[in-house]
Amino acid sequence: MMALARAVALLVVLGASCGYAADIGYLAPPGVPAKEFPAPQRAVAQIVSPTRASEEHRDSLNEAGEIARLLELKPGMTVGDIGAGAGYHTVRLSPLVGPTGSVIAQDVTRRYLIALGRRTQRLRLTNVTFALGKPHDPRLPASSLDVAILVHMYHEIAQPYTFLYNLAPALKRGARVGIVDIERPTSEHGTPIELLRCELTAVGYREIATYQLAGDGGYLAVFSPPENRKSPRDIVACGDRAGAR
Repeated sequence: MMALARAVALLVVLGASCGYAADIGYLAPPGVPAKEFPAPQRAVAQIVSPTRASEEHRDSLNEAGEIARLLELKPGMTVGDIGAGAGYHTVRLSPLVGPTGSVIAQDVTRRYLIALGRRTQRLRLTNVTFALGKPHDPRLPASSLDVAILVHMYHEIAQPYTFLYNLAPALKRGARVGIVDIERPTSEHGTPIELLRCELTAVGYREIATYQLAGDGGYLAVFSPPENRKSPRDIVACGDRAGAR
């Protein structure tokens, strides 16, 4: 009987996992293809892990709380956790935006989203949606986000100009984009702030503010989306500035 019970329990877990796997896909049609845009003139870091550091360490720095405060996140908002990975921010944003708000956890690695789906199920977080994306396209619904956060992952975006261009339609009027990274070459899993400013400005984003986060948390750069997207052929790639490699 014990063996039968364990087998049934395993089937339940596998069934839930398969259910999440079936539900995870693209939430919007494809955007503009990458071939229309310039390639980045700097190194692109490889995706090596779904998390940057231990959650205990990040909590000790109040990373999630500080980002939420600086971005003025409130109940009822829809927040996109772009490059959600293991879901450090997703599971903390979910209670913050509350039952009238939602979190869209987006990533290009499907198995990360499947694991995060299991995690949100265990935590009984019912306001989280999962969105698979492409390296050049987040594939998010139009006018769906009040805020998008990209935390310690910008340097891993293989086609930044295309990605930023295709992200813009998902942002509501008055939305903000918060990018967290560290002052380190992109090949070393960071993004020099001047390079970040150059790449976002090239697509038409406007910088609102930049903040230094506690400890080794890096910086938070806040941007507003383009009011009118320029033609992809008018976007000029930023040069490989000192420190970008």
